[in-house]
Amino acid sequence: MRRTFSTVGRVLREQPPPTLTRSRRLCNPKSLRNNLSSLREKGRTMAGKLNRRQFLIRSGVAGASALSLPALLAACGGDDGGSGGGGNSLFFENWPEYIDEETVALFAAASGVDFKYTDAYNDNNEYFAKVQPLLAKGKKIEPDIIAPTFWMAGRFVQLGWAQKLPVDKIPNMANLRDDLKGQPWDKAQEYNLPWQTGIAGIAYNMKATGRELKSVEDLFDPAFKGKIGMLTEMRDTMGLVLLGLGKNISQITTFDEAAAGFEKMEKAKNDGQIRAFTGNDYLDDLSAGNFAACVAWSGDVLQLAKDNPDVKFFIPEEGGTSWFDTMIWVKGSENGDAVAKWMDYVYDPVNAARITASVQYMSPVKGVQDELVKLGGEAAALAEDTLLFPDDATLARLQSWGALAEEEEAKFDEAFAAITGA
Repeated sequence: MRRTFSTVGRVLREQPPPTLTRSRRLCNPKSLRNNLSSLREKGRTMAGKLNRRQFLIRSGVAGASALSLPALLAACGGDDGGSGGGGNSLFFENWPEYIDEETVALFAAASGVDFKYTDAYNDNNEYFAKVQPLLAKGKKIEPDIIAPTFWMAGRFVQLGWAQKLPVDKIPNMANLRDDLKGQPWDKAQEYNLPWQTGIAGIAYNMKATGRELKSVEDLFDPAFKGKIGMLTEMRDTMGLVLLGLGKNISQITTFDEAAAGFEKMEKAKNDGQIRAFTGNDYLDDLSAGNFAACVAWSGDVLQLAKDNPDVKFFIPEEGGTSWFDTMIWVKGSENGDAVAKWMDYVYDPVNAARITASVQYMSPVKGVQDELVKLGGEAAALAEDTLLFPDDATLARLQSWGALAEEEEAKFDEAFAAITGA
């Protein structure tokens, strides 16, 4: 994904991927020609820097999906530009490293939309604080679409800061996975369309534990004192702890309902059970055995285990947490037609599969698994990955947080910060 809160299929990158997209208008023949030339050159440079798995996935998908320059120019309508007039522009602000290297340019060329894509969405609370002064006064922000995590999207909807989607113009919305439909804050599925999804569970190093782990309670086993890692993402860490206590986190709406979990976590911290609270940097400690076990994102461990077979990931018997980042149409934007074109484009399984093969998150789009098989090679191997494509029984073991009122969420954040020392 993108950030310290990430997910199923997070790619472990040695450097950010080359991109065509940062704050750049794309449907312009000269710009497209320069961008494609730049991408080819950067691709040659990166081939020597990426690991084999990353390079094969990227180059294989590129070969299957890239359009020629003449095709791109034709789609843009010639040398006169391609904005298409009023309402045919679009700005999507997303998390870092959360899209493949081609989709933005391909969409701009195919649709004629004057498309701007940036990756400046780095943290839910930070972004909320940034836009709140404007939206609370009824003023517009620059992006048309943003992709907050589901609980923050729920807050936007409840505050009236998200518009109903032009669903009648998004036929591919029918490809949305059934388990993601009808959130408590959007029961009619009118305000959000998921971007990518993920799972949080437990990872462990078999050499450090000496046995297989199965339960959330294994994180609190005195045998692993001082060798347990927890994530700084409150919902994932506390979600697992609360599941271990038999709580249904989807029904928690107040801090009092979760207080027992915070008390358990505080005791573990004070007793020296927890070695550290980390973001993405837990992988080195896990691989080295400094963490016997830790709360983890499945995609990270999927990648790490290929080089270190002692590292395992599992969804605890009490359950795991699921989350998704989701596209919302921000209040004040008037570019509904372009919003619909974009959402329909990325919900075409062919295009969604290209994104999945690059970012390796669990796609919200039905049909992606079959499209990965068609791509062959490393992309096809992803189609067999049960962490990217869990079965119904696995999905039934996952729970996700509902939206918390702002004042209640402040209590959660304050209590968690007191434990982590943040």
